[in-house]
Amino acid sequence: MGACLRYFISQLTLQWFGKGFPFGTLAVNILGSLMIGIVYGLIESEYVAGHPWRTFLSIGFIGALTTFSTFSLDTLLLMQQGAWMKAVGNIVLNLLCCLLAAWLGIKLIINKG
Repeated sequence: MGACLRYFISQLTLQWFGKGFPFGTLAVNILGSLMIGIVYGLIESEYVAGHPWRTFLSIGFIGALTTFSTFSLDTLLLMQQGAWMKAVGNIVLNLLCCLLAAWLGIKLIINKG
């Protein structure tokens, strides 16, 4: 299911933005980071059962949705094309946006300082 959603989002962003920048990979990684933060918050708050749900959601669905290997390949291809600013932008955007999304996901569930 996660891989199907990743394909759908990638195709949608390709139609919207074209091939100049890997927006599809960025979008699924941000969405997956938000989701893993929410799942973590739910498990820590004991809103959902522990181990079985954690494995299914985080490793199964979210793991299939997100993709570090495609992020790596996208960045490497940008570098090989001489698009260094896009490559650095891809690295920075993935790192910062995904960290922020995971933090936000946790904050949505666990309202701690």
